[in-house]
Amino acid sequence: MHPAYSVIFFTTATGAGYGLLALVGLTAALAPEQPGFWFRLAALGLALGLIATGLLSSTAHLGRPERAWRAFSQWRTSWLSREGVAAVATFVPAGLFGIGWVILGSDSGWVAAMGLLSAAGAVVTVCTTGMIYASLKPIAQWSSKFTLPGYLIYAAMTGSVLFNALLALLDAPRTPAMLLAIVAGMVGWGWKRATWQYNDGLVPTTTLNSATGLAGGTVRSIEWPHTEETYILKEMGFVVARKHAMKLRLITQALAFAAPLLMLATAFSFADIAGLAAALSVGAALSQLAGMLVERWLFFAEAKHVVTLYYGR
Repeated sequence: MHPAYSVIFFTTATGAGYGLLALVGLTAALAPEQPGFWFRLAALGLALGLIATGLLSSTAHLGRPERAWRAFSQWRTSWLSREGVAAVATFVPAGLFGIGWVILGSDSGWVAAMGLLSAAGAVVTVCTTGMIYASLKPIAQWSSKFTLPGYLIYAAMTGSVLFNALLALLDAPRTPAMLLAIVAGMVGWGWKRATWQYNDGLVPTTTLNSATGLAGGTVRSIEWPHTEETYILKEMGFVVARKHAMKLRLITQALAFAAPLLMLATAFSFADIAGLAAALSVGAALSQLAGMLVERWLFFAEAKHVVTLYYGR
């Protein structure tokens, strides 16, 4: 599939934003020790900012962005429409939660309830985003058991590393936050490697023979269907060389997983040195987000749509 930069940014930004929003909402409702005002303001502001920016960027891939509102009407059958509805609905409890938790400084009663609703809305929205791709049966790399859990895992991973960085920078380094970011990073790395291993072992179930119903012999195309590149071929016939894919996989593992885990482990070991822990935590967050942009590019570039059989690929 053709990696659209707007969609790459959208999935990375909203994943991190919803992950951070979920952790902030749970912290307000369940944590015995609440962080200070500046962390509250920055964490909730960054979460909602990433979500809003990501959602707006996704419209850049549309042919007629001004008609994006029509997608909301198909929520009964379309995961894309459900995603839009869930995303907008989540802003309601998140806005009320921000008023109570940040402006009023409360963390009990209705504020805690809005925090839990915000966290639930974040999880539901990430699930709908994941299902947009998991439900596409013509793309075997997406229509698998790895796609939906992967979206949830990466949202938790990027959200937790941002949560830890803001906490270390604006409040105080806290062991539980660092441990959560480390564990989430390890789970994310393992899940990514398992996904790649699964995708590399896929055997095409559809061939030109099965598509045409001709069982005997080998069906092949004797000439191209047309002489110029079409929209379908441009969007769904994208091919990335295996050597480039392997190089990008190494970059993904280095930036999104190895480097952040190393920095977080060092920050955990020197948590009593606030300045060092904060610098390492921020570095881990920046490295991971950069690595996830590369990972998202690969997510699209390595996906193969069954329609490419028509073009002899």
